Amino acid sequence: MNMQAEFVRGDVDGEGDVRVLRPLRLSEGATGKGVGRGLHVGVAIDVETTGLDAETGKVIELALRRFRYDADGVITDIDVAFEWREDPCERLDPAITALTGLTDADLAGCAIDEVKATKLLRSASFVVAHNSAFDRRWVEKRLPGAAGLNWCCSMRQIDWRARRFDGRVLGYLLLQYGFYHAGHRASADVDALIQMLRHEDVAGRTALSEMIETGSKPTWIVRAIGAHFDLKDQLRARGYRWDASAGRKVWWREVADDQLAAEGSWLAANVYALDAQPQKICPEIIRVTPRTRFL
Repeated sequence: MNMQAEFVRGDVDGEGDVRVLRPLRLSEGATGKGVGRGLHVGVAIDVETTGLDAETGKVIELALRRFRYDADGVITDIDVAFEWREDPCERLDPAITALTGLTDADLAGCAIDEVKATKLLRSASFVVAHNSAFDRRWVEKRLPGAAGLNWCCSMRQIDWRARRFDGRVLGYLLLQYGFYHAGHRASADVDALIQMLRHEDVAGRTALSEMIETGSKPTWIVRAIGAHFDLKDQLRARGYRWDASAGRKVWWREVADDQLAAEGSWLAANVYALDAQPQKICPEIIRVTPRTRFL
């Protein structure tokens, strides 16, 4: 059932029509949807960190929750929620405290159960976060035993606009779906993610089903190495993003199999032509699978 936020005709404090939002509470156990107890297992994850740089920062909160789904991508069961805090052994930036509500006192002496967290992650067919390009690096740095798993991303691998949502920010998506949750905390975001995966489009297809289909297909990372600085606006308009991590400093984008030839032609004509003054003769192209995506 599509549980998009509903408008109720009526007068509340003289304001006229109102939108009804419900608190999000995901109960452990069967959802009452789908066929039986789903045979497939996914795990939703979220981290809170001391900053944005996974090379120098630390994880301060980790939350994850497994769920079962059937062949149609309908979530049939939701597992118990797990959440750990971890002491970074350094004072938190006030901006992080303001964002997460976590304080130095909340984290003092806390530690993630690395063995249990790794076991839970490895027990699922895939790991999903709402911004896996961020979360995966942090998770694999903190839990090296969970490296190399299949990853999906509910932000990038679901066409939320086609599902009549505005934007891709998790909290805003949830509000449009008719729910609200308790702030920017890992466990709340995990539950919001699972709820959004349950969304059904007008044809009854779940967001989870769409994400799995999109995420299972191999794609290609195209890095426009040696592109002239003056081409940055053209590259950005084409969908390229700037990556300065690990000393790369390169414009890149991810394309599907059937888009690779067209992308190569565009680069040849616009980036690697002689009058474009390239510093290299061709792009770097890397095949991507669910095990290598978002790194």
